[in-house]
Amino acid sequence: MEKRLTKQEKKQLWIFVAAAFGLPLLMGVLMGINFYRGADVSVFPNAQMYYPAAGVMLAVLLTRKPEDRVPVKFYTGFLVLTGILMALCVVSVFLPQVSMAAAVNLVLIVGSLISWVLLLLEKKEIRRKFGLSWGRGSREDSETPGEARQGIRPWLWILLFLFLYFLRIFLNYVVEGMPGAFFPPFANPYVWLNLALLPLNFFMVYTAFFGEEYGWRGFFQPILQKRYGKRLGVLILGVCWGLWHLPLNLFYYSPDTWLQSVFTQQTTCIGLGIFFGLAMMKTKNIWVPVIMHFYNNNLIAVMAGTGDVISGQVIRWIDVLLLLGLNGVLFASFILAKDYRKEKPLESWEPGKETEPEKAVGSEKAAEAEGETEYEVQSGSL
Repeated sequence: MEKRLTKQEKKQLWIFVAAAFGLPLLMGVLMGINFYRGADVSVFPNAQMYYPAAGVMLAVLLTRKPEDRVPVKFYTGFLVLTGILMALCVVSVFLPQVSMAAAVNLVLIVGSLISWVLLLLEKKEIRRKFGLSWGRGSREDSETPGEARQGIRPWLWILLFLFLYFLRIFLNYVVEGMPGAFFPPFANPYVWLNLALLPLNFFMVYTAFFGEEYGWRGFFQPILQKRYGKRLGVLILGVCWGLWHLPLNLFYYSPDTWLQSVFTQQTTCIGLGIFFGLAMMKTKNIWVPVIMHFYNNNLIAVMAGTGDVISGQVIRWIDVLLLLGLNGVLFASFILAKDYRKEKPLESWEPGKETEPEKAVGSEKAAEAEGETEYEVQSGSL
């Protein structure tokens, strides 16, 4: 069911769009300058991942009322971290001969660890109201069998994504007539070691993936779904998410085959956007798409044995068609899920809004347990 946005929602949306989409265009100019100089541009993709969440945080801080309680410590720390990464981008233009890779990695790790501390310093109810807690599916908060069963659902969605991710790689090899090429990496002990270390690595670099998902799934998706409906809203988000990568397609991912990269980005972002969006709607837990996004971006480097596989790609048109089919079948097909067909009215995202979750039929106790103050991220960032 489509609804018009309120004046406050429109104001927040404009602030978000200015940061999430305006900054990549502005910094993309600087990125292009460094690219044509032959200088390192790897700092720009890292910084760009922070802009969507920074846009949400600025929208909250600039439109809040005096009595509103917001996660100021965490928001401020994240915005400072974003500003530091942007500064490194600017510095790289004036010092193109200096590699910023080590500085960026240090800022990401230290910034992420400090952000964890700032996040935990926020009161639990504030984290919950602004979509920063693990979510109402937590076992610790459950008082009924129905709620207890929700505790494992976030992890099931992550496991389902990992299964589909590896299935896509296997089917890609099958279509190209070499299914045996899927298995050799798993015979390498270093691959298994890196796979085991990924969860630890997540805690040290999570802010980059939170930076995208808090903006895309936490804010932009419910806004678009309120205005255009659940199905069309998530499709529009996928297209916008893909176009958001344009500077990276041109100057980082695949400069020599940038047009193919743009089309590939669209198929990936629309497909993953549908799947991530459904997981967000089902779990009401921003950390689920954050973790899935982290694995999506890092598993390719682990399986290839090098991080260089991400940049400088040469993409064939047949690769575009193949990925279109695989993403369409494995991820975009979730658009047929009943949750995307429901006509229940959607409430848009509002900072700290108290919501009334769905009540279990015949269970007043469950209804009371679920009636806590909560930030409804679902129906209220490659």
